[in-house]
Amino acid sequence: MAVRQNRNIRLHALTAALALGCAASPAFAGQANLSGLKANGSYDRFIVNYRAGSAPAADTVSLASSLNSAAANTALPAAAKGKRLGLKHLRTMALGGKVVTADTRLNRDEAEALMRQIAADPNVASVELDLMAHQLATPNDTRYGEQWHYAASAVGANLPGAWDRTTGTGMVVAVIDTGIASHTDLNANILPGYDFVSSVSGGNCGDGVNFDCGASEDGDGRDANPNDNSGTTSGYHGTHVAGTIGAVTNNASGVAGVAYGAKVVPLRTLGKRGAGFTSDIADAIVWASGGTVASVPANANPADVINMSLGSDQACTKAYQDAINIATANGAIVVAAAGNSNIDVTGSNPASCNNVISVAASDKNGNRAWYSTYGTSIDITAPGGETCSPNSEFLPLNTDPTTVGCSRSHPADGVLSTLNNNSFGFMQGTSMASPHVAGIVALMQAVSTTPKTTAQIASLLASTARPITAAKCPGGCGPGLVDTAAAVAAAAGGTGPGPGPQTYNNGTDVNIPDNNATGASSNIVVSGRTGNAPSNASVTVNIIHPYKSDLIVDLIAPDGSVYNIHNRTGADADNVSGTFTLNLSSEALNGTWKLRAADRAAQDIGRIDTWSITF
Repeated sequence: MAVRQNRNIRLHALTAALALGCAASPAFAGQANLSGLKANGSYDRFIVNYRAGSAPAADTVSLASSLNSAAANTALPAAAKGKRLGLKHLRTMALGGKVVTADTRLNRDEAEALMRQIAADPNVASVELDLMAHQLATPNDTRYGEQWHYAASAVGANLPGAWDRTTGTGMVVAVIDTGIASHTDLNANILPGYDFVSSVSGGNCGDGVNFDCGASEDGDGRDANPNDNSGTTSGYHGTHVAGTIGAVTNNASGVAGVAYGAKVVPLRTLGKRGAGFTSDIADAIVWASGGTVASVPANANPADVINMSLGSDQACTKAYQDAINIATANGAIVVAAAGNSNIDVTGSNPASCNNVISVAASDKNGNRAWYSTYGTSIDITAPGGETCSPNSEFLPLNTDPTTVGCSRSHPADGVLSTLNNNSFGFMQGTSMASPHVAGIVALMQAVSTTPKTTAQIASLLASTARPITAAKCPGGCGPGLVDTAAAVAAAAGGTGPGPGPQTYNNGTDVNIPDNNATGASSNIVVSGRTGNAPSNASVTVNIIHPYKSDLIVDLIAPDGSVYNIHNRTGADADNVSGTFTLNLSSEALNGTWKLRAADRAAQDIGRIDTWSITF
């Protein structure tokens, strides 16, 4: 790899390594996989793998002797009052692992001490916790299976893993849009909002034909009723957006919401034909965040997150920027759709404003949606779907999508959410991508010990995103496709219980390009910790095989230091899996840690399935 010739990058050796398929000398101690230990955990079951051909692997007397020796050298908790720790062999697993139980439940430190004592036996290849698995949080909503855009897949937002940690309870998301329609799958999560549409007659639509865009359609100006009265011309856009964020979930009916534990405050700013005046929208931004707007009652539920699935093709204007600055100062994170004009996001308002998380749209195949605004300054891409598409997969950059039209119809490839009359429907657009991210931000804030700033949220979304190649995203999709589970885990950072060692997981798989020396990187973001990484960090790696004699695996620290985990040569299959203890050089804990895997020969294609780092 070219990086190995860079004298500015420090290469460090492993103090110990485990790679399945590689013969290990019995002169070395086994590996203790400590990645599942938690600060407040309680443990009494372990899986011990003895080396093939060793006495304990085949003989029960030798096995008992090995376990008794480990137990005798492990300190008991004070509550045991001098009782000797006992270990018992319960059964032998199909592949030879020994299931072992302790007669005393051990805390984290005690369990680690025992595991290290077991691993110290030269007959032991490895020891790990016999952990309890739990079902993932999979909603029982009847149409959840059609919400491909939420899935833990290469093209979904990877929500299930995040729902195991949080559903956004306690968060408030304001939806500045067309208002909201009553819906049995949404009403329970709706808080009082407001109608900011001030004009009864509307204004020039810009098409030389219609002059009623933005008209209130309810016969009056601003009031406390945010009901969507422009559904016939706006398609109940705001109801669809709100459902993506906060549809009632696990009610055995309808669809699921991204942050279904959060509450939604609907603000009506778009009237007839789905249009609205900047002045109304700017006031709504301020009010949503808890700011004061003349002649409008105070907002009893200031928003943690504000979603704006709206915009125009121009650079950020002063009115928007001033309102967004107020909202940011009030602690709200503003999320905005990048736009559907197939132009660079720098020409989209309010997505190009400062202090905004701009969101591009992807399709069911993981490509940039053909209509989506693009650019290197996009903050994140999320599923926006395609209910229809032109004959060509991508339009030439800056081609107006409205001049092309949809020649191919495939509604189920759109985003499914709530509509009027208790119905559901598929829509496409960056308007559909943006509420995914608004809900994800609510999930991230819900797990943060202190609220994150817009810059911090943007950084975490970017560092955990799954890159989208130039071939799949002409013009650029920013850092890539949002990964909810990874983003939420990163937002939680070092906020786990207790001050002891903590384990961070990547939360998703990453494909490794075939015959590509630069490889692929899977990121883990560590935040909220103090000090430097200890020298004895452990990394658990799982690379889905097969690989044949051509795999390089490195850990890259936040400061750019490279630690080689695996550099395989030989003719046998190369499935890298196990726990590796690294001799780090006291890098800062906080930052982006990367696992990089490179395939040096055109033989097999695999992926980094899961990995974690503990320190």
